[in-house]
Amino acid sequence: MKPLRVGLIGYDGVQALDIIGPSDAFTIAEIESDNGQRRPCYEVIIVGITNKPFRAESGVSFQPHTTLGNAPTLDTLIIPGGRGARIGQSSNLIAKWISSRAKRIRRIASVCTGVYALAPTGLLDGRRVTTHWRFANDVARRFPKLNVDHDALFLKDGPFYTAGGITASVDLALALIEEDYGPRVALAVARELVVFLKRSGGQKQYSEPLEFQINSTDRFADRVCLSPRHFVRRFKQAFDGTPAAFVENLRLDEARRRLSERTQTIENVASSVGFQSDDVFRRAFQRRFGVKPSSYRSRFDARTKSRSRRKKSR
Repeated sequence: MKPLRVGLIGYDGVQALDIIGPSDAFTIAEIESDNGQRRPCYEVIIVGITNKPFRAESGVSFQPHTTLGNAPTLDTLIIPGGRGARIGQSSNLIAKWISSRAKRIRRIASVCTGVYALAPTGLLDGRRVTTHWRFANDVARRFPKLNVDHDALFLKDGPFYTAGGITASVDLALALIEEDYGPRVALAVARELVVFLKRSGGQKQYSEPLEFQINSTDRFADRVCLSPRHFVRRFKQAFDGTPAAFVENLRLDEARRRLSERTQTIENVASSVGFQSDDVFRRAFQRRFGVKPSSYRSRFDARTKSRSRRKKSR
């Protein structure tokens, strides 16, 4: 079986991490062949608008392997985000090229504001998509036929994938690797990249603790004499949710961490983070993360077994 070919489109003003993150993830992925040797799962190429080096927003220069006009057959296409996709002619050139090649590509993904180059093709019309939270409203305004989710980490709708900002490119790449080769390979890549946790696509782009840090400058927290109704109203203005939902999300985040450690039963995890019953916990967990607690925990079995085998072989 030949490595699957992944193409990442490059252009001036690209977000460097949107290219480097997925590129490294796909390059690291390996499987063991029948003869016991390790072989790469993917062939990664950078497709430039021209054959000249292009410069990222950060100033980093990239040399493309090929151009839009000479690109070979691709299994997967990824359109990174960046200022160059939002402003200028790059998005029009990329969109036109995608339209001519889409039927020959198994799956197409945009990262962050790369959606600005994919949406004009019409391929995302009527589909659920996401992008960097900062640009979600603008994407919804400019492309009203898209069903924009302002908060998802990444989404899949048919053969099309869209991801939120920057580091979400790694989460998307890990999901694609798992889709192709299973959770064991994906978790091995996550470990090599020193990713603490392989996040599911439905997870929020930033966590509640981070959101709390960002919004804690609002001095309403010091006004303890507010009435319950006034307090809830002020809380919702600051955190875009009720106090009850905020506390539940904190409990679920901690439960997720404890599930990954495998030191407690699911029932004990539920009670230890404050849920009245494991049934209520299971429903809340699946509603938030899109998977059951038992399924979420099983994702770490492959990593644990892999470590055990390595220790025995030493």
